[in-house]
Amino acid sequence: MCQLNVVMEREGKQEILMEAITGLEVTEQGVVLRTYFEEPMTIDNASIKSIDFIGGSVVLASNPSDKS
Repeated sequence: MCQLNVVMEREGKQEILMEAITGLEVTEQGVVLRTYFEEPMTIDNASIKSIDFIGGSVVLASNPSDKS
């Protein structure tokens, strides 16, 4: 089974958002993370920066919000 940890990268630092995710969905709003025993978490205005399948991690990056 492949369970990944998700971190958000901001200003060169990484913050763990959720561990052992079982699902990840990219939506127009951002990224939705799921695990077995927690409610889904939506990370608004985020995109996937990188995925390390061997290391078991997903790095998200903040997208600047559209102010038009």
